[in-house]
Amino acid sequence: MLHVLVQSFSFLKGYPADETGHGGGYVFDCRAITNPGRFPEFSQVTGKDASVVDFLERGGEVQPFLSHVFALADFHVARFVERGFTSLTFSFGCTGGQHRSVYCAEQLAKHITDIFPSVQVEIRHNERENWP
Repeated sequence: MLHVLVQSFSFLKGYPADETGHGGGYVFDCRAITNPGRFPEFSQVTGKDASVVDFLERGGEVQPFLSHVFALADFHVARFVERGFTSLTFSFGCTGGQHRSVYCAEQLAKHITDIFPSVQVEIRHNERENWP
């Protein structure tokens, strides 16, 4: 069975370590998307909160970005399932690992779960301990 790790992280703290031993996977840079963290009203919330979700979805930048990510993920997950691989990682980074990367990781985890119900999906937010 394929295990897919989808994670968010802060570029300020560096790339997350590969715990799988396979050394592969995707790293996506979410910093091209407008940063909710620059606005005081979002300092105490994350990419899982409705106010941030609304901000990102209204901005018009996140959906085109995710459509490309979803296409890559669909291809890669399908091929890994076909080939009997057991591990794949998708990582999303942004400045603080609190808003954009969290939102994108959540969206991809849901997408993979919906499209590939036999795949085990784990989601991890590496900066959770630093959230307000």
